[in-house]
Amino acid sequence: MKKSSFVALIMGTVSGVLFALGMCMALLPEWNAFTEGVVLGGAGLLLGAITFFVWCKMENKKLPQMNGKNLLRTIYGVIAALVFGLGMCMCLVWKQIIWGTLVGLLGIIMLIALIPMIKGIK
Repeated sequence: MKKSSFVALIMGTVSGVLFALGMCMALLPEWNAFTEGVVLGGAGLLLGAITFFVWCKMENKKLPQMNGKNLLRTIYGVIAALVFGLGMCMCLVWKQIIWGTLVGLLGIIMLIALIPMIKGIK
């Protein structure tokens, strides 16, 4: 494993855990930690962005250009993640197991569809 991949793996994992824990803190009323959760989730997002920039720098790659195609891919990815999260909420919070599972699977399929959108099919 290359050093850049290892650094990105560690930083990405930490940022993902911070973001997930922050969202749990913010969205679960039983925890009573909304403000702290938003701060922790924001810190996770910031660390995720820093991770991307550090990885690009270590790999000597240019930052991706923000054109229409990349913007639409980004919007699609955000929507796919929200659909997946909605399915999880339907299962875990609203106790709608069947519909939540179906919506979550739709979100997973949408996220998997990002791979050929970005890499292409050869």
